[in-house]
Amino acid sequence: MRSETRPVSAPDASSGAGTGPAPPAAKKSKKQTEPKVPFRARLRRDWQLLVMTLPAIGLLALFHYVPTFGNIIAFQDYSTVDGILHSPFVGFGNFAYLLSEPAFWRAARNTVAITSFQLVFYFPIPIAMAILLNSVLGKRTRAIIQNVAYLPHFFSWVLVITIFQDMLGGAGLLGQFFTQHGVDGVDLTTNPDTFIALVTAQTIWKDAGWGTIIFLAALSTINPNLYEASAVDGASRWRRLWHITLPGLRPVIILLLILRLGDALNVGFEQFLLQRGAVGANAAEVIDTYVYWLGLRTGDYSIGAAASLLKGVIGLVLILVANRVAHKLGEQGIYQRT
Repeated sequence: MRSETRPVSAPDASSGAGTGPAPPAAKKSKKQTEPKVPFRARLRRDWQLLVMTLPAIGLLALFHYVPTFGNIIAFQDYSTVDGILHSPFVGFGNFAYLLSEPAFWRAARNTVAITSFQLVFYFPIPIAMAILLNSVLGKRTRAIIQNVAYLPHFFSWVLVITIFQDMLGGAGLLGQFFTQHGVDGVDLTTNPDTFIALVTAQTIWKDAGWGTIIFLAALSTINPNLYEASAVDGASRWRRLWHITLPGLRPVIILLLILRLGDALNVGFEQFLLQRGAVGANAAEVIDTYVYWLGLRTGDYSIGAAASLLKGVIGLVLILVANRVAHKLGEQGIYQRT
């Protein structure tokens, strides 16, 4: 019996066998076999772009990274005569002094109270203004209100505080109104009990309009077909707000909330320094003004640097914790591990 061997023919192209996209493994192996461009070749190719970035890198290094090394004086008994190189190290002695100082705890307590108050009464206002401008008002009215609301952001705090004194001060419009009706001594700008509400009102008037820019940009990314489809299905304006607008804004709200928590101990410097004499240190002293009076006015630079470094560390911890909570809630946060 004779066995016959037949040659194995290649798959017919017309039958579709052997054609189509390559398997993922083949693509991956092909990508891995591509030659990598050497560093010198990339340097010769992109040197013009690198030269263009040198001024920005130099400014960043000079004004941001080089001064960071000055934090070493927080661990020294710094003297301007001896300098950083010859001042003796005291370890965490400056931090121990801070934590035992009642004035520091008063400033920290005022800072946390003002931040918490503004987080509740200021943070939602730009969101509400953006929703109102985007969905309720017409384009012409929206443009006018935007221009009026943005303008106070460019005013200095000196001008803002002066305007509020002319309105709410003892000789201002409100004080004159109460005086004409037989009530004397109404001056909200020198009352320590209402100071936290005063500074929050100043912040709202100055920066709420400017804060709507990011939320208006986020609203523009929401598909308008979602609103049309929900309206056809009979959804009311409030249900469209709750189920479409707010979920579309949620990533931006969480991102800005995390940044706000990280900046919680930076409630402002100039705003409180200008009003400190009117209401007293018990109401207007925050960590930034405490660092100014202790570190710069008295020359105790080590204690001031320790307070600033402690504030920065606490802000970093708040950002990391808030970002981790955002990841637990399914949001991206500031950064996300790959």
